[in-house]
Amino acid sequence: MAGILDSVDQRTQLVGENRLEILMFRLAGRQLFAINVFKVQEVLQMPRLTLIPQRHRCVCGVVNLRGQTLPVIDLSQAIGMRPLVPDERSTIIVTEYNRSVQAFLVGGVERILNLNWESILPPPGGAGRQHYLTAITKIEDQLVEIIDVEKVLAEIVPYNTRISSERLSDPLLARARGREVLLVDDSSVALSQLRDTLSQLGMKMHVATDGLKGLRLLKQWADAGEVLSDKLLMVFTDAEMPEMDGYRLTTEIRQDPRLKDLYVVLHTSLSGSFNEAMVKKVGCDGFLSKFQPDKLVEVIRQRLLRDEPAV
Repeated sequence: MAGILDSVDQRTQLVGENRLEILMFRLAGRQLFAINVFKVQEVLQMPRLTLIPQRHRCVCGVVNLRGQTLPVIDLSQAIGMRPLVPDERSTIIVTEYNRSVQAFLVGGVERILNLNWESILPPPGGAGRQHYLTAITKIEDQLVEIIDVEKVLAEIVPYNTRISSERLSDPLLARARGREVLLVDDSSVALSQLRDTLSQLGMKMHVATDGLKGLRLLKQWADAGEVLSDKLLMVFTDAEMPEMDGYRLTTEIRQDPRLKDLYVVLHTSLSGSFNEAMVKKVGCDGFLSKFQPDKLVEVIRQRLLRDEPAV
């Protein structure tokens, strides 16, 4: 399974096609879970585990992988299930989210599947582990639960949403107050982070929890006669979402004459080099890795500069 990832060129072929590759695995039981293959670096048998003092209850310890020290997170315990017992036969999935690399202890890896996002549905409401799901799908009549890894990580290492005082003192940012933005993301953690940061600028936020809902909202405004490039300062969209992903959403925006001039930023936990290729392909105005409040402000600042009169 170490050769699990395709090249950037091969993976970008899926961009704009509303498709998703998932890696399926089990935890402490027969239920199938999954995460996006794009976030996976490799799958391997766990190297020697080193315990660390005062670790989070869901962190088993750390491993050294080619000179890099990685925390190993018990994904089963992290989403409220029975803890796994690590040993020399255990399997770990090494992932990268928001510029950090970590390993997840799992019960066993199944296979990779390529799916259409239209077959990926929002999770059912309720308590329990649904709290940690970002989507569900069915494979051969078996339910597959797609884990909201951002939420898992946020509970282990809370994200900072405060803008630095140096950034906030920029007089240009006063022009952001009262401006409207559309936030499109299926992760409650990501939406909360965006709200917390943008509220410090006094911005008005509209929210859609997947690309299809976001597109319908934009078209609804356009049908009502609103000029979208005047109404919205910008659109922040996640990449991975049920029913319609952010790449497809951007493609649809660019193909609609009423929407095509919108300023669209991909706000994602995927790695930078991959995003550069995707942004270029679908026509985003830029991308931003998640949970970087000062860089988020810089993106807004660059957008405001476009409205500045030429000297």
